[in-house]
Amino acid sequence: MALCCCSQVREVGMQSAFIEIGENQMMKAAFWNEHQKESENHLRSTDGDNRVKAVRFPSMFREDVPRGSRRWIPLALVLGSIAVVAYADHMVATVPLGYLYILPLGIGAMLLRSNVSYALIAVSIFLHDLFRPPFFSIPMRIAHNLIALVGFVFVVYVVQRYVKQKEGLDEAVRSQRDELLKDVELAGQVQRMFLPIGRPSIPGLDIASKMQPARTLGGDYYDYIPINDHTIQVVIADVSGKGVPAALLMSAAAAGMQLEVSEVRDMAEIVDRLNRGIHSVSDGVQFVTLLLAEVDTQLRKLRYVNCGHNSALLFKEETGEIALLNSSCPPLGFFADTACTIDESDLSPGDAIVLYTDGLTEAENATGEEFGIERLATLLRRTSALPAEQILQNILRAAVDFHQGLGFADDVTILVVKCGFDRAGLLVPDEISASSSVHTPE
Repeated sequence: MALCCCSQVREVGMQSAFIEIGENQMMKAAFWNEHQKESENHLRSTDGDNRVKAVRFPSMFREDVPRGSRRWIPLALVLGSIAVVAYADHMVATVPLGYLYILPLGIGAMLLRSNVSYALIAVSIFLHDLFRPPFFSIPMRIAHNLIALVGFVFVVYVVQRYVKQKEGLDEAVRSQRDELLKDVELAGQVQRMFLPIGRPSIPGLDIASKMQPARTLGGDYYDYIPINDHTIQVVIADVSGKGVPAALLMSAAAAGMQLEVSEVRDMAEIVDRLNRGIHSVSDGVQFVTLLLAEVDTQLRKLRYVNCGHNSALLFKEETGEIALLNSSCPPLGFFADTACTIDESDLSPGDAIVLYTDGLTEAENATGEEFGIERLATLLRRTSALPAEQILQNILRAAVDFHQGLGFADDVTILVVKCGFDRAGLLVPDEISASSSVHTPE
């Protein structure tokens, strides 16, 4: 009985020992697996770092050298030139040709980094020492190599210093250009502040306008000047020249126009005061063509003065004819004093007035043919039943189709006034709106 109990105790002890050993082995295995995972993760991170380092291998070229698939061509040219010079130095046994290494080293200094260029100097010295004719003494050989080294380093240093100065100059030019573009854009925003924001609200008149400058700064100007509930003045102007000078004079003319109409209402006096002001700042070198028109819906009258501007078109609904609002005096700024006449014309319901700048009629196609006033008149006849905005869009679309993607060489401004005295507000009948798809003339 005692033996049986002892054997049972031993069996239980052995089982406990086996269990403890198994747990220890399992803990060791888990620890080993965790250690292996950490090692693998470390290896992966190390490989990743190595791969990143491989990707970030420094380039042999200067930063200003354009990137691309053919970037290796300059390097191959430099190395090939060094190899050719070394071969020539080897073949010509009587005359040393070490000075010829200056050409590939100079080209390399313009394209390659400094450390690469100086490494090529060492390669060139080694090749020249290897292939040149033998020296009579070791000191002469050392002195010759030192002289060649100093000469090559001097050439590379001078070339790279010149390249760095050129890069600095290019960076300064780019910075100044960017600042100038910002200033020009700001000036364009200020210039656009002189243009009207919304449409005027005169019962019986439908007015639409659009200006498309050829550059950021334009030389065209237009505005609406309401006089009372039934009278409005519209003005369109074009400054001679392009760019910043024309934009500055246009801004001065626009500011002067807004100042004059706020004080006086007589059109002849407005034009005379504007002419003297523009002449004083331009000295007759630059000038402004201007057309100022006044529409009175109560009297059904059109009064206008044209100062050297393009002849506006007046379509008469009753007869179907087009009258030209021709110039009656020189452009503003030509002379210190000018005498302009005020012309008049009767208006009827359905009449349409089109004011424009020369950028529209002088638009050219691929053959050099101009859009011309005849095409504009024909287009106005075909679209006269449409609202002002649709007339304007048809004119602009016809001009764009005409120049065939060449663009406008000058600023384009169009202002359309449609008369509808028998109806209040916009004269847009349903049948007119349905006929908006009018074909432009050829």
